[in-house]
Amino acid sequence: MADELTPETPEEEQPQKKHEQRKNGLYPGVSDELADSMRAGWADTELHGLKPVAQAAHTAERRASLSARFPGERIVVPAGRLKTRSNDTEYPFRASTEYAYLTGDQTENGVLVLEPAGTGGHRATIYLLPRSNRENGEFWLSGQGELWVGRRHSLTEAEQLLGIPAKDVRELADALAGAGGPVRVLRGHDAVIETALTDKVTAERDEELRVHLSEARVVKDAFEVAELQKAVDSTVRGFEDVVKVLDKAEATSERYIEGTFFLRARVEGNDVGYGSICAAGPNACTLHWVRNDGQVRPGDLLLLDAGVETRDLYTADVTRTLPINGTYSDIQRKVYDAVYEAQEAGIAAVRPGAKFRDFHDAAQRVLAEKLVEWGLLEGPVERVLELSLQRRWTLHGTGHMLGMDVHDCAAARTEAYVDGTLEPGMCLTVEPGLYFQTDDLTVPEEYRGIGVRIEDDILVTEDGNRNLSAGLPRASAEVEAWMAALKG
Repeated sequence: MADELTPETPEEEQPQKKHEQRKNGLYPGVSDELADSMRAGWADTELHGLKPVAQAAHTAERRASLSARFPGERIVVPAGRLKTRSNDTEYPFRASTEYAYLTGDQTENGVLVLEPAGTGGHRATIYLLPRSNRENGEFWLSGQGELWVGRRHSLTEAEQLLGIPAKDVRELADALAGAGGPVRVLRGHDAVIETALTDKVTAERDEELRVHLSEARVVKDAFEVAELQKAVDSTVRGFEDVVKVLDKAEATSERYIEGTFFLRARVEGNDVGYGSICAAGPNACTLHWVRNDGQVRPGDLLLLDAGVETRDLYTADVTRTLPINGTYSDIQRKVYDAVYEAQEAGIAAVRPGAKFRDFHDAAQRVLAEKLVEWGLLEGPVERVLELSLQRRWTLHGTGHMLGMDVHDCAAARTEAYVDGTLEPGMCLTVEPGLYFQTDDLTVPEEYRGIGVRIEDDILVTEDGNRNLSAGLPRASAEVEAWMAALKG
């Protein structure tokens, strides 16, 4: 990685350097001749006739809904800022979900402001970093200048793409500090903006904004459903990629699996939607195993929980538990088939008018029945469920909302989410599992170290549901045939 420009000045030239700094002002340590050269001779690269981003009409509707919810109040929604990874390097930027949902923009330092209009409603303005300034040398002397990190859209270009009037974000903090009237800000993303609003906002009112923006995403519009299907389709191809290279993973580690899936995510999407879980053997019993440094051995299972995030930031979330050598052993198949049966019951419970908890209850009942049948729990099943005894091995909930966040709508009120009712347009995961830890002395030895989860992304439709990830086989025999064909 290239270091930022630091003019080298021999010791004997120090007096001349100080003279140049005094003379240039804007260009400390740079000669007048170089400064003049870098300031001039650049072509006009302004882009004209840009078409709006694909979701511009949808983001306009979302802003209108937000405006109606908080009439007469100024609403401030930041994208966030770069975060330091180490020393002078940053993590790749990912805009806040709420900002991207309302604007379609993904650039750092951006802020959406809805300002009350005199005739009712709000005027939306998006505040962005403009093109790097060539006159003062920012574009080549700043580590975030365009010469270093690439071209930004001009404010005029941004207006064409997003359908929102754009202004320079560097002027926003002062403007907000002097603004009057009620204000709400989405907290946790931009400390500069929050500081400017310190004496104008309250935690309670800001939390109401966060909750509303979370609940607004519970039912997906047509653009979102299409994006989720795109994410799932890429994820299916990523799983196929992994099966084709399992022999290479056996020679290395789980990281080969992680890297293989990541390649698909970066080629077809923006990134992975969350840290991929590439858990082989007993690592599958750790629910969020993201170290991915374990061995991949024939005869073990691979629990692969991964999702591609599209370039518009919608993520899939799919899990398959695969026999690394292509064939389940008898005990592996026994556990896998039980989880599959539980998932079938859970998916069947997803339909309009059903309670959100219904699919969880349906899946848990099947798993409890299996554990009693196998003699691992003492029945009757109703007693097991009443006391939640099955949770020693089922551990987690059976699903969650899915969208721009892998655990989408997380700030929604309980009554609007987990105690709510399913509606067409909701998208959720159904993902039961059984996990027998290696040190669990309450189960026969043959079970220990086996972890199985099967997860699919389910869209609630007008007449039931649609499995967006049906392109990946689920039944054990179908999984074996699919793997054999890919390896063949």
